[in-house]
Amino acid sequence: MVEDFLLAYTKLLVNNSEDISVEVSEVDENFDEIIIFANSEDVGKLIGKEGRMINSIKTVISGCKAKGGKSYRINVKAV
Repeated sequence: MVEDFLLAYTKLLVNNSEDISVEVSEVDENFDEIIIFANSEDVGKLIGKEGRMINSIKTVISGCKAKGGKSYRINVKAV
């Protein structure tokens, strides 16, 4: 659910949507790490001015914690 949302949402924000991919790895049973891979041109758009965009994405994802009980860490990396 989280992976599908992030993939669809981040593709709307960037210029090179074909380069977007999302990888979720389970650190332990209550914690997942999400890595968003994007074109190097688009990394700044995903992070936003003063980190506002990535913080808003993190806020939406933290709502999933209330439903599923898992915590998430989100990273953006250039391809």
